[in-house]
Amino acid sequence: MEIRTAVRADVPAVLQLLADDDISRARGFGEAPVGEDVDAAIWAAFEEIDADPNNELLVADDAGEVVATCQLTFTPGLSRLGARRMTIEAVRVRADRRGAGLGRDLMAYALTRARDRGCRIAQLTTDKRRADAHRFYERLGFVASHVGMKLTL
Repeated sequence: MEIRTAVRADVPAVLQLLADDDISRARGFGEAPVGEDVDAAIWAAFEEIDADPNNELLVADDAGEVVATCQLTFTPGLSRLGARRMTIEAVRVRADRRGAGLGRDLMAYALTRARDRGCRIAQLTTDKRRADAHRFYERLGFVASHVGMKLTL
């Protein structure tokens, strides 16, 4: 198993991971497009992430097959005495690979990246309906210390 930065060819598999859950389907994500049929906005988003030194799209690659993903964003800030923080988003492990430690390994890799980049805080949000995910993150030491809010624009 190799955890690495995603390349363009990984995007269809990442989209399939993102689409493969009930909450995403309820949001209208549905079946993920494949290959060059992916919407231009998604390709533009990938190119922007790929070009931004403060963003990393990671994949777990098992013999050429993408089985997990997450996106890391590194943010400098004035709060907490200038602490740099890492936000972890869009964490997904393929359903048939859950429960074997892959998510834990992906998160360990992400937290190592945070330390390597000088971050003093790692943060994430998770949908209130994802009780299993909450238990997973708590086992890793994350604390539900804040209330996240969103506004669709």
